Amino acid sequence: MTWRLRNQDIRFLLGTFAPNVNPDEVAELDEAWLEEVLESDALADQILQAPHTLLGISPWLFFNVLLRKVRRDLAGETYTRERRARQQLVIFDTDKAIELLDQAPIRDYLAALLASFTRIASMTVRVNIGPGMWRRYRTNDLDVEGLIRYAEAVDEPLRFEPYKRIGDVCLFLAGMFPEYLENQYRYPLSRQVRPGARGKVLQSREDYERFGRAFYEMAAEHERAQVGGLDEVLTTLSEAFLVAEKPLAFLSNRYLWQTRHQLFGL
Repeated sequence: MTWRLRNQDIRFLLGTFAPNVNPDEVAELDEAWLEEVLESDALADQILQAPHTLLGISPWLFFNVLLRKVRRDLAGETYTRERRARQQLVIFDTDKAIELLDQAPIRDYLAALLASFTRIASMTVRVNIGPGMWRRYRTNDLDVEGLIRYAEAVDEPLRFEPYKRIGDVCLFLAGMFPEYLENQYRYPLSRQVRPGARGKVLQSREDYERFGRAFYEMAAEHERAQVGGLDEVLTTLSEAFLVAEKPLAFLSNRYLWQTRHQLFGL
């Protein structure tokens, strides 16, 4: 796990919990000590009191610590709440969410996923629409349809990253911003489907969930997933997509509801 920690993270952790230790003299952090620190409520409380940019830590450490706190907090809950079609549903599935977060590779991946959306990258994609005919599309990290066009335009060996990113976007939006998906699909008051949404491939939250499962599965089956050691993580996220939404929704609603738009620029 320490390989994801940046020097700024190590200095912050040592300065907070071991102020007498010189960071320049530490080759690597003791794993047992690090686990104890990352699991502490004191660290989570300190992180929640100030944005990661003010604390000088990486987004990955910020979200990793908060996901650990979500896991601890879910242990005290008997159910999760889920809002669909203007109805508040109570679902007794906290044990499944906790089991997912107990898997360090899944927790670390989710932290990296959240960290990646603190900056939204844009790109221009050239798509062949006929013999000798190309069209340019402007897309970004949150544009699933644009990413699908990009995946179709590149050769198979290069499709792993867009496949994985499409799954990431679907999980991120369905978990952290479900109301954004709903408002893109329907008018908030009348609940009528927006005219501009009718021709889109992805319309409802359920569409994003369906695409997320499918593209995580395709990413998991890609040879680059095995080379990078992500095939099991991506397979788990494909099979437990709805469960993976729960810790993100809990994090969004419980701790980041006031700051999430600033954190992610959505």
